[in-house]
Amino acid sequence: MAYEYLDHEADVGIRASGGTLEEAIAEGARAMFGVMTDLNRVGRSEEVPIHCQAGEPAALFVECLNEILFQRDVRHLLFADFQVTRLIHTDAGYELEGIAYGETLDATKHDLWTEVKAATYSGLIYEIKDGRHTLQCVLDV
Repeated sequence: MAYEYLDHEADVGIRASGGTLEEAIAEGARAMFGVMTDLNRVGRSEEVPIHCQAGEPAALFVECLNEILFQRDVRHLLFADFQVTRLIHTDAGYELEGIAYGETLDATKHDLWTEVKAATYSGLIYEIKDGRHTLQCVLDV
């Protein structure tokens, strides 16, 4: 597992890492949904495109997590896997395209734990150390 949960007084902190920024972002998305439900019980029959942009990698992480939460809410889905398909750096910042894999929320199949309302800029960190990209933020629950 390339993510972990951090102690936080009222919310939930997550820290995700990967060999690339793309991998770290995908692990962070898994961590966020791992707060909400058992990822092993969520199928991957639905594919939802994700698109977001931000001025720098840490902000891109928050924007991506919030876009995935938005798609969860409007489509009534749970997601269990994520893939960044395109990440580019331009003069304006970073642009990400990806796919969230999941299935329709089914209360008889999915145990729902903590609802995540948003990813926040609180505790936001992006660093590269020893070839590992690490992202961290606090989730508003």
